[in-house]
Amino acid sequence: MKAMILAAGRGERLRPLTDSLPKPLVNVAGKPLIEYHLEKLASIGVTHVVINQAWLGHKLPEILGDGSRWGLLISYSEETTALETAGGIKQALTLLDDKPFLVINGDIFIDHLPTLALAYEQVSQGYADAFLWLVDNPEHHPQGDFAIAMQGQLSLNSQQQFTYSGIGIYHPQLFSNLPTGKQALGPLLKQSIAKQRVYGEHFNCYWCDVGTIERLEQLQSRLLTQG
Repeated sequence: MKAMILAAGRGERLRPLTDSLPKPLVNVAGKPLIEYHLEKLASIGVTHVVINQAWLGHKLPEILGDGSRWGLLISYSEETTALETAGGIKQALTLLDDKPFLVINGDIFIDHLPTLALAYEQVSQGYADAFLWLVDNPEHHPQGDFAIAMQGQLSLNSQQQFTYSGIGIYHPQLFSNLPTGKQALGPLLKQSIAKQRVYGEHFNCYWCDVGTIERLEQLQSRLLTQG
C-alpha cells in the first residue's frame, strides 16, 4: 500500500514559523513534524510515500530528499497553488496508481498508526470508497464531523459525532469523477457517506492537530518529557 502525506497548506495559525517553512517541516522536539510520519510508515512496511507541496514546497525535497534514509521512496506532487485536500489527492493519483492508499494529514501527530489491514481489505474489495479513523472531539472542534453507525458505517445523522483524525484509506474511484483543480474533501466524503460507502472506527490513541503555536508547544513538551 502506498501512502500520501498532505503537506501543501499555508499554516497561517503557525506564523511566524511558517513564514519560512512549510507547516510539516516545523521542528518538534528536535526534528520536522513530518519525519515522525515517515518513521512510522517505514516501520509498518510502507515503501512508497507521495507528498504534495505548495507553500515553500521546494523545501520538502531539499530536507527530506528521496526518502532513502528511512528506506522509503518519496515522490512529490507539486501544486502551483494549494488545491485543498481532495484536489491535491486528485492531482497525485498518477503517482498513487489504481489501488487504495493511505492518506495522512501532515500537520497531525500520533503515537502510532492504527491497524490498517482490515480497513484496507474493506476498501480494496469494493465495500467502501473510504475508511476513516475518528478521534474524540478536541476543544477546538467540539461539534465533531461524523458518527459511527451500524457495522462501522459512518453517518451524518447522530448526536454523538467524532472528529476525523486526518487518517484514512481511500479508493481512487472516489476521486475519479472529481474535476481537477481546487476541491475540498468534506463535501466529497459527505456525498459518499450519504450513499453508505464510507466506514470507520474510533481511534483511541494520542492525537494532536498541530495547528497553532499553543498546540505545538504542548506537543513539544509532551515529547521532551517522554525523552
